[in-house]
Order: sequence, then structure tokens, then C-alpha cells
Amino acid sequence: MASWFVGVLFLSTVLLCSADVHQYEFFVRESNFTKLCNTTTLLVVNDSYPGPEIRVHKGDTVFVNVYNQGNYGFTIHWHGVKQPRNPWFDGPEFITQCPIQPGTNFTYEIILSDEIGTLWWHAHSDWTRGSVHGAFIILPAENETYPFPTPDADQTIILQSWYNGDYKQIIDDALAAGVAPRAADAYAINGHLGDTYGCPNDTIFLMEVESEKIYLLRIINAAMNEELFFTITNHTLIVVAQDASYVRMFTTDYIMISPGQTMDVLVIADQNVGQYYMAIRPFSDSAAPPNDNITTGVFQYTNNEGGLNASLIPLPAMNDTDAMLNFINQIRYTNVSQNPTISVPADTDINRRLYITIATNTLPCNTSECVSDTRFAASLNNVSFVSPRIDILQAYYGNNITGVFTQDFPFNPPVFYDFTGNLTDFNTEAGEGTRAIIVNYGDAVEMVLQTTQLGAGGSHPIHLHGFSFYWVGIGTGNFNNETDPSTYNLVDPPFINTVHSPGEGWVALRFFANNPGVWYMHCHFERHNSWGMSTVLIVRNGTTTETSMRPPPSTMPRCPGT
Repeated sequence: MASWFVGVLFLSTVLLCSADVHQYEFFVRESNFTKLCNTTTLLVVNDSYPGPEIRVHKGDTVFVNVYNQGNYGFTIHWHGVKQPRNPWFDGPEFITQCPIQPGTNFTYEIILSDEIGTLWWHAHSDWTRGSVHGAFIILPAENETYPFPTPDADQTIILQSWYNGDYKQIIDDALAAGVAPRAADAYAINGHLGDTYGCPNDTIFLMEVESEKIYLLRIINAAMNEELFFTITNHTLIVVAQDASYVRMFTTDYIMISPGQTMDVLVIADQNVGQYYMAIRPFSDSAAPPNDNITTGVFQYTNNEGGLNASLIPLPAMNDTDAMLNFINQIRYTNVSQNPTISVPADTDINRRLYITIATNTLPCNTSECVSDTRFAASLNNVSFVSPRIDILQAYYGNNITGVFTQDFPFNPPVFYDFTGNLTDFNTEAGEGTRAIIVNYGDAVEMVLQTTQLGAGGSHPIHLHGFSFYWVGIGTGNFNNETDPSTYNLVDPPFINTVHSPGEGWVALRFFANNPGVWYMHCHFERHNSWGMSTVLIVRNGTTTETSMRPPPSTMPRCPGT
């Protein structure tokens, strides 16, 4: 296997499919699902959990007509799709559009550019994404090949959080009381809970394979609040892509994948014929960890004999920070023709620098449902984001709607302190606002994301809409702007859309602001996003039509009360 991995640079078949236009229909309604010996009603797409897969080619355009046959409004986001000049169809509720109301429909136009590999789509309203989500597979374009050995087959693996209850109701009740939402009851692989939870009726995901065949796993972390380890017992994983961008291939026994991230992984069925567990468990370096459950699936050879042995699952411990760092530090951009040409802003290019602290906080709780006089909150640079009732894109583009947002998000923390030290007696209260980051078209942006020990501390998966960015730096402790930039990787940094910002540490990102529009940036832990750990990046139009936003479509959903 080792000689195969080292010796083969690429091998593939040409995919004879030209750039095309695809049409999908999503019917979103409530359906019943029974898991953990309990029946739960969920809002889902086309009666399936997870939802239907979109499968297209690089550079295609996709139209998805979404029919809301449920009981409340929602939107859908095409996670990782850059939507060049087209923020109108990006999807986050009250950022780029208002909800699709019950009994109505809305057609999204999804414009693909340089994305390749695995992305996903999900609802972007409240916690509805917990049950409204699915894979978005982007195959190579015509006359383009894989930069690795052609797989004999591929398999989508969606990792999920399962709650016995309605996802929206869970977060609505928690926000009203000012408390943290409860932890997931279980984790799922492609909707299956496996054999570890004690309910005899639960099903286990089974992937059937043939000896000596190569399989491409398209792994998506759709979990609500859990970073996850993933492994297949006795098999080596070969990581080939992250967030729809090819990476330098490397081998590993496990991966660590954050909510929102996608990873493409090759696995060769080269072991003795039998059944082998695939398994997931959470990673957490927070003082408020998730439930430490293991969920199983089966990697099963055809004509196998024999049973499974749970004791052979080689997953790291939930709090194994070394295992997390050892994995993510291996990820590198690869200079292959299928990737966009690397374009990391140089030190001399940078003209917009942001230093952003990430924190969980408190705010006063003043309603009759509050269980105390404070409520949980979260912030970026001590600003807890307040969602407006008219979408920011409409207010920004129209120029005649005021009071929706302000253009004064702080580029630095309002107060400097020992962000990663002991903050037990530190004032945790945040300010509130709908404050946007404003940059010009073409600006070279550097963002340093600094985790803090406020609240429970720990890592955060931060996602930026409308862009992939270069993850150029990572470190422990408080960022030092004089010495830490010397450690940056400006040669082959990963080109991703969701970054793991480690607990008691920092990450540095760079990108050119070459996509005009209004783009959401937020923590992909849904409880933190619900508490306000988010902001908006507005990229002003350039000087030409090609560097300016497209005009708004006439079919945008109406905002409540307008």
C-alpha cells in the first residue's frame, strides 16, 4: 500500500460531461422518524434524513426550487459555494434574505466556480439545519481528472447530531429561558445511530466493499455542536481534499473534522475479508463538553464471515488535544492543475488587518421565562450579534433602508487582557449590535481569530460565507503581532472555508476580498451562533460590472411586515 501511495501521482478517467444547468426540487415538510426507541417529528427535505444529494460537475449552475410545506419559515445555504457576485442566493436568514414562508416557494440559483469535491447544503434558520441538510457533490469538469488514483466508487458519509425532539423548539426554549440548550442524545452516520445506544430497533450504517477496490469517502460534519473524530478499524485513511479544495495527500488512522467542514478521504479495501467498524466520537477542549458517545457503522467486505469486535475501535479520547493538532497540522494546499492557482496575500499586500476575539459571555435576562437575571451569550470582539428583521443585503443594496445595521465592527478587541489566562473573576458581559465589517473590493485581508477562556473556553469552528481563505497560521496562547507572523505558512496553506480555531490559541487567515456582497461569518457550533458569535463582512462593489454585485432578483421572499 505504501509503495502505491508514494509511487502513483495521479491516475484517473476523463469525465465526459460539459458544464451544464441542473434543476432540483426540494419539498420541505414534517415527517416522523423513530430512533432511540422514540418517535420524533422533524422538518426534512423530500421526507428523508439526511436530505437528497446534489451531484453536479465543476463550473455547473444549479437551480433548486424549495417548497415550504412546513409550519414556519426557513432558508437554505449552499455551504462552501462562493456564489461569485451573487449573494442574493447565499441563504442565511436575515443576512442575505428573509425566510421562505409556509405555503410559498423560492428558487435558488447556485453558481459554481473553482469548487471541486465535497460540499453540502443546509437550512440557515434557527436550528433547522439539524434535520434539513444534505450533500453537494462537485465532480471534475469535462477533460479534468482526479489528482489521485481514480476510485472504484465513492460514498457520502454525513455525520450528525440526533435529538429526541424538534430542533427549532429545543433552541427556542433555551433562548427564552436564557440557558444552554441540552446536549445531543446521540450521534448518527447517514441517519443511523449504530449499535451502542441500547435500543434494539436502531439501525447501523453499512458500507459494502470489494477486496482491493479503492473508495472515496466524502465526509461531511453536519453535527450541531460537536467536532468529531472518525476512523475505520484496521484501515488507513488517505486525506485528499478539504472544503472542496485538494490537499497534499497524507495517511492517517483517523481524521478530526469540525462542524461545517468536509473532507475527501481514500480508503483501500486491503484487509482480510470481514466486517470492520467505522466509528465517530466527539473531540472537545471545552469546560462544557458534549456527551462522549461513540456511534458506529460497518465497513463490510462482500462474502465476509465473522462478526464485529467493538474493542478494536482506535479512536482518540474526547479530550485528546495532541491527536487533534497532529491531524490538522498535516493539512496543506497542493499545487495541482485542478486547484485554483495559489494566491496568498503577501505581507506587503495586506491593507486590512483584523484581530478578533472569540468568547462566550452573558447578557441581562429580563423576561418572565428567564431562570436567572443573566442569559448565555457569545461574541466576536465583545459584540454579540443581533439578528435584524430585514435582511442586511437588502438594506445595504437599497441604500434607502436605515436602522438595520451599522458599519462599525471593531477591527481590534475593545479591551486587551490575558485572553487565554485564568478569567474566573473577569466580567463576562458583552455588548450587543448588528455591526458589519466593511472592506473595499480587492483589499488584501488578514484576520487573526483569538479564542479566549471566557465562559467555557475551548475551540470554535469559524465559517466565512462567499469565500475560501488561506489558513496561514496557528499558535497557542495570546497572538503576538511582532513574533507570530514569522511562523506563518505562506507557501502551501490550506484553502478552506471553515477553520478550527483551537482553545487557548489563535489562527490566522488571509484572502483577497474579490467577491462583492454581504457575507456572513459565524461559529458553526449552533449554540454559539444562536447566542451571537457572528458578524457580517461587506465587500463593496468594484469599479466595473464584473467586480460588482449582480442586481437583486424580483423573486426574493418578502420580509415580515413589509
